[in-house]
Amino acid sequence: MENCNHEPTAVSMDSFKVVVPAHPLISHWVSVLRDRSTPSHAFKSALGELGRLLIYEATRDWLLTVTREIQSPMGTAVVESISEMEPVMIIPILRAGLALADLATSILPSTRTFHLGMARDEETLLPSVYLNKLPDRFPKGCHILLVDPMLATGGTVTAAVDLVKERGAEISQIRIISAVAAPPALKKLNLRFPGICVYTGAMDQIVNEKGFIVPGLGDAGDRSYGT
Repeated sequence: MENCNHEPTAVSMDSFKVVVPAHPLISHWVSVLRDRSTPSHAFKSALGELGRLLIYEATRDWLLTVTREIQSPMGTAVVESISEMEPVMIIPILRAGLALADLATSILPSTRTFHLGMARDEETLLPSVYLNKLPDRFPKGCHILLVDPMLATGGTVTAAVDLVKERGAEISQIRIISAVAAPPALKKLNLRFPGICVYTGAMDQIVNEKGFIVPGLGDAGDRSYGT
């Protein structure tokens, strides 16, 4: 996967690589999320902290920078900064994606957020869209972070990527942020969208008959909002 240049820890699946950043803070927040005794407010906060760290890792080789001259209190300095002319497009998949993307604006100087609401049928495990606030067309060359906490069966995330592509985005423009990912979703992404980048806090190997990742962290939306 050519566009994932920074690979602290990468898991290969044929030509597909999923980046699991090797950082103790990421491991810590994943452990808080996994703990069934973590209360709702702490779970939502931990999901936000994990999202901030994953977004940091996912964008380290990806953002357009500009060089300019500024005046510091002590003299002239030539500095490099993120171009605010090209905001990063944040697409949280509701509900839990809101919590994982909550702190994106605290780390990225310029963003635009487009909400995408998708629900998974408990029987068929197939997704349906109940809210679509995506733009008619994404700007050419823009950077898009698709935020979906649980990559289990892959139905929701692949449907979301399809919607983004329908609006003019190329695979090279999209990176996926997740808290936990499992092989069925990753294999589906690899088959449908070779070359797409996935950054996740952890990888688990099992998805049960109800479509939940095991051991995973449960229903991220329910645990984030206490419902």
